[in-house]
Amino acid sequence: MFRTLIAALGAAGLLASGAFAAQDSEDPREPRVFESRAQITAGGERIRYRVIAGETFLRNEDGDATAAIFSTTYLREGVEDPTTRPVAFIFNGGPGSASLWLHMGVFGPKRVVLPSNAEDDGAAPFDIRENPESLIDEADMVFIDPVGTGWSRALGDTDPVETFWGVDEDAASIAQFIRRWLAENRRWNSPKYLIGESYGTTRIGALMRQLEAGWNDVSINGVVLVSVVLDFSLDHTAPGNDIGHVGLFPGYAATGWYHETVDRSAWNDDYDAFLQDARDFAVDELLPALVRGHTLADADRAAIIRRYSEMTGLSETFLDRAEFRVNLSEFRTEILRDRGLSVGRFDSRFTGVEPTGISDRPEGDPSGYGIDGGYTASMLDYFTRDLGVEITDPYTTLGGVREWNWDAGPAGGENSYVNVSPWLERAMRQNRDLRVLATNGIFDLATPFFATEMTFQRPGYYDQDRITLTYYPAGHMMYLHQPSIEQLAIDVRDFIE
Repeated sequence: MFRTLIAALGAAGLLASGAFAAQDSEDPREPRVFESRAQITAGGERIRYRVIAGETFLRNEDGDATAAIFSTTYLREGVEDPTTRPVAFIFNGGPGSASLWLHMGVFGPKRVVLPSNAEDDGAAPFDIRENPESLIDEADMVFIDPVGTGWSRALGDTDPVETFWGVDEDAASIAQFIRRWLAENRRWNSPKYLIGESYGTTRIGALMRQLEAGWNDVSINGVVLVSVVLDFSLDHTAPGNDIGHVGLFPGYAATGWYHETVDRSAWNDDYDAFLQDARDFAVDELLPALVRGHTLADADRAAIIRRYSEMTGLSETFLDRAEFRVNLSEFRTEILRDRGLSVGRFDSRFTGVEPTGISDRPEGDPSGYGIDGGYTASMLDYFTRDLGVEITDPYTTLGGVREWNWDAGPAGGENSYVNVSPWLERAMRQNRDLRVLATNGIFDLATPFFATEMTFQRPGYYDQDRITLTYYPAGHMMYLHQPSIEQLAIDVRDFIE
């Protein structure tokens, strides 16, 4: 039942498009590696750095190459003591997304600048600039493309479906890459951070099992979770999973406020008070009503529907017919149906024109097709023109993996939702220095902020002093919004410092 969710996941973390990378390429004699040097002003200082863009071969127990992992490493020059210099391993999600979103969106030395007001990105030429928000002043960075993304691929006779494409399999391959990178660069005693977006946060949870749960530990100083999904049950509205409606509701309400389907005057235009009311309604009123089902009294049912309508703008008639269980596709098409528009999944500020007014599913995701052209073009332009990467193989933005194995041992299975949160909880119990920064876009309906709050409110996260949640008036990729990228850069720097 859960495997159908992969069709809905993507982009910076959970949906996008991209060319399919060939998996049956002949093994090159040596990994392809391209080195260069550059400088940038970041964090208020001019920094010289070295770039290593290229392949690392993963090998099996017999020493045979099984995969080529393409990564881009940025090393600040002039560092005398590497034990004082943090290194951040950075990746996106999907599963099946290359790391271009975080690379060209927020942390790399160059970034593509798209409209902050949630408009479509149009066509080339795109605005590619030096990025003053780059993390290079605070940490060395390693952007990783998992197998089946970017230029990373399985080698020889290795079947990527069996070897790499699954919750545990993917984490094992990334853990192998990290250990090898630390050895080759002599950085075992440097502070280490993991930064992942969307399914990349799921990968971080799985990596806690691979890196922290054994004698061959790679102890992590901190993890930055960008648009969090650790427990998939908290935002998935499959039949019978009522808790998913609770996780999504405050995001629905925020969307109604943004598009003015909500009467803001009822809250005296106090946005923060409105969001808190949405949280309280979700837990104190909606959840009990969902649990009561047919035993809910008629008057209570009418009150729930009325309040739901007031806080979203969905009609009471629609909510009554839906049994106030509105899945994400239905919400995205219904909320602005009278305007002929749907709203985005990754960022509900985005709107798209619908071909008809009767569908219950959007034609696409305007917050996906509104950005993918700009990111793909800018990433490849930067690789080839700035870094001198001479690779003409197809580059997979997202879409090159299939048949993902969601069975993650105790964290998942055929008839359950993947939940890697217990592995992060355990790592925090067993590593007193491990800290968490969880960043949330208020208009993100793919990994909604309230589901993240529900995750970290659980008793397993006993030391709340090591957990920080931050919020931005944007969506899944909060760095599309200029004020948000500036604040995000400050928050991540402060976390690493």
